[in-house]
Amino acid sequence: MFASVLLLAAVALASVQAELVQMEPSVTTFSSKNWLKQERFEEDATVKAIFVMKSCPKKIAAFEATLLDRSSPKSKNYGKWLSLEEIQAMRSPDEDKVAAVLKYVESFGATARVSKLRDMIHVEVPVSKANEMLNTEFALYRSVLSPRVALPRINKPYFLPAEVAQYVSLVDDIMRFPAVRTPMQLETAGLFDDDGDSAFDSCGSKCSGYTTPEVLQQAYGYPTLTNFTTGNSMCVAEFQYQYWDQEDLDAFSSACGVAEAIEDTIGGNNPDICTNLGGCIEALLDIEYIEAVANPIPLTVWYSGTFSLLDWVNSIIEMADPPLMNSVSYGNDEVQQVSDEYMDECNTQFMTAGTMGLSLLFASGDQGVWGRSGVGTTFHPDFPAGSPYITAVGGTNFLEKSTIGEETAWDCGGGGFSDTFAMPSWQSEFVEAYLTNAAAAGILPDSSLFNATGRAYPDVSALGGQTNPYCVSYKGGSFTGVAGTSASCPVVAGVFAQLNDVRLAAGLPSLGWLNPFIYENGQCFNDVNDGSMNNCIKGTEGFATMDGWDPATGWGTPNYPCLEALMATA
Repeated sequence: MFASVLLLAAVALASVQAELVQMEPSVTTFSSKNWLKQERFEEDATVKAIFVMKSCPKKIAAFEATLLDRSSPKSKNYGKWLSLEEIQAMRSPDEDKVAAVLKYVESFGATARVSKLRDMIHVEVPVSKANEMLNTEFALYRSVLSPRVALPRINKPYFLPAEVAQYVSLVDDIMRFPAVRTPMQLETAGLFDDDGDSAFDSCGSKCSGYTTPEVLQQAYGYPTLTNFTTGNSMCVAEFQYQYWDQEDLDAFSSACGVAEAIEDTIGGNNPDICTNLGGCIEALLDIEYIEAVANPIPLTVWYSGTFSLLDWVNSIIEMADPPLMNSVSYGNDEVQQVSDEYMDECNTQFMTAGTMGLSLLFASGDQGVWGRSGVGTTFHPDFPAGSPYITAVGGTNFLEKSTIGEETAWDCGGGGFSDTFAMPSWQSEFVEAYLTNAAAAGILPDSSLFNATGRAYPDVSALGGQTNPYCVSYKGGSFTGVAGTSASCPVVAGVFAQLNDVRLAAGLPSLGWLNPFIYENGQCFNDVNDGSMNNCIKGTEGFATMDGWDPATGWGTPNYPCLEALMATA
């Protein structure tokens, strides 16, 4: 009799367990060397999570076709961007599915908010209830690099009941560990002093030999704006305690002769923390140089203490007047605790932004083909740089130090081929030409190192390397040199923000998703074709630059006069 009871109990337990579905099962690591698990977690603490609803594959395929049609300059529908209401009708999940997930989370006493597109449910719940709701265990993790930064994260897989899991793709902001940014800071000013072009001294002796606003303007040919067209806007996204302070913006403005003015800050700003972090170089680099290129176009600084791309892009989408040009200098490798579900859902949000006429630009990474994971048996592509629905920006150096002219690939600029996303139609002709020509020349890396059928990146580039690093004011008016595609990205975003201004002034819509336009007009970028590569680590392979598009620099750097001439007809 006792054995029968045990058997029935075991069957009942198995039945309960069978009703649970493990979410994001490809993720097997729930720790990070840069984040230490704390011994205690206050049980009355609140956990924030984002339930991301599944998308209908047929709806998404049709939505993608609409995006491509309206983003291609050759289409009669070019620039006919969609409203949130139109997007909702095309791809949002059914209301009954959202209601089922809402009922579940609210049964645990959670506070919930449904996104405007009904595709995300933002949840706040006590940690004890979060453990029950997700059938997992939360712990508090503290950053090794910045001890004041602490995040609640699960330390084992999470599960949802089958009747809920059928509608949910993933639960975000509970698992991924953000990589706290440490931009490539070089020696103090004066180290790069030489007899190069005078523009390299245009910010004074503190920045002698560095890349300055005047260097960029001479290199890429964009004008100095004195006003902007109503409706134009741009934004930089900052994460992980990267704030800005007015003292440094004023110091940069004074030294380099450019205006700095932030229209709005979303998510707060606490520059006092920067003192403990050794200066918020990343945020100041982004702000100082997008402003150097495109001020007075209104700039928004969007901030979050975590690193949820889904939360960021959803926030942008839901704004009453979302910024048209968006620069983001953060990312991870595809293999770094990033599931296919997560990348797919990010893609859906990136597509959504594109159909609204918004442009998203991401830095391609600062570790060459090997990524943040380092040298291995294969290259490590970047995400989201490897997403087809964003514009990836790589890095270059001047071919001759301190001489404005031809450029060469920065050996640590990120680039390559996604292991997750297929090569899109708008780039296949040019990428396949590169693969054929590089193989014929005997300079293509071994085929086992990369996925030759994947989405290839970067799309374009700008100065970002270490030969002439960027002059940046930080730590209360001190100046230093900073290198990286974190510099390249806001510069290219600023150039396209200026191009948006030309279009808006002519009564035309914004550029939106840039990639089809870029690949149809590769002639308007300064080609980098000297054979340099992005191997980053000596003695290893990388992709060499060649005529036309290549996986080291994309199409090359912006040629503003050529691009501007296209604006009236594109």
